[in-house]
Amino acid sequence: MTSQGAVSTTVADSARTGAGVHSEGVCVDFPTAEGELRVLEDVSVSIPAGQFVSLLGPSGCGKSTFLNAVAGLVPISAGEIEVGGSPLTGINGRAGYMFQEDTLLPWASALDNVLLPMRVSRQVDVAQATRLLDLVGLTGFEQRKPRELSGGMRKRVQFARLLAQDPEIILMDEPFGALDALTKIVMQQELLRVWDLEPKTVLFVTHDPSEAILLSDRILIFSARPGRIATDCAVPFERPRGELSETMRLPEYRELYDELLHQLMSSGGH
Repeated sequence: MTSQGAVSTTVADSARTGAGVHSEGVCVDFPTAEGELRVLEDVSVSIPAGQFVSLLGPSGCGKSTFLNAVAGLVPISAGEIEVGGSPLTGINGRAGYMFQEDTLLPWASALDNVLLPMRVSRQVDVAQATRLLDLVGLTGFEQRKPRELSGGMRKRVQFARLLAQDPEIILMDEPFGALDALTKIVMQQELLRVWDLEPKTVLFVTHDPSEAILLSDRILIFSARPGRIATDCAVPFERPRGELSETMRLPEYRELYDELLHQLMSSGGH
């Protein structure tokens, strides 16, 4: 089941965009009253540009910490992270981050929320922001405030705002974890639809093996803390995936799901 980044996909390499991510011997320690707590231990992985990679593992294993390290939001204690072939030495300006929590400005319209990163970079493009809202299925809702939108619609606005940054790397930390089951499926399908149009590099944290299989080219399973990469496997389903329910009916899906559950249990996810 171990792989070094093999991908089963119909997306041509030339269509893939983004920046690759490489970590070598990455360790992260957090200070506590009792001393340093090691959260990540010797994490080494290469993620090619344009690959969709999910991070699985037990709670507290360091999945989100690794995502934050790639974002440049937490310092690493040892090792090195490279983005697009260059060492990461601060905030990763080539990455956009989508959190699980709702981070929309409550007083701003959907359009103004999407325009926010453009205003920060002083490159305001209303037409582009409107196009991104259309891309995520929110045509006609440009002037709605977050309180006037459903949970799934707010996630769509968050995703459009992330895309407005035009990031080379998309970092997603359980972005659909708080949604109900049906809305979560809709958002998974929506994410795949948008990603199929422009397959950028994605690192996606989830606790759900099914979500990881349905979305990813590749899955990394982290061990219990201190987190190490215990399993690295390719997802054997071609793209575009089509309806997720069709993928879930494949016998290969069930086999991979059972194997991931076994690996999660072996890594401390019980």
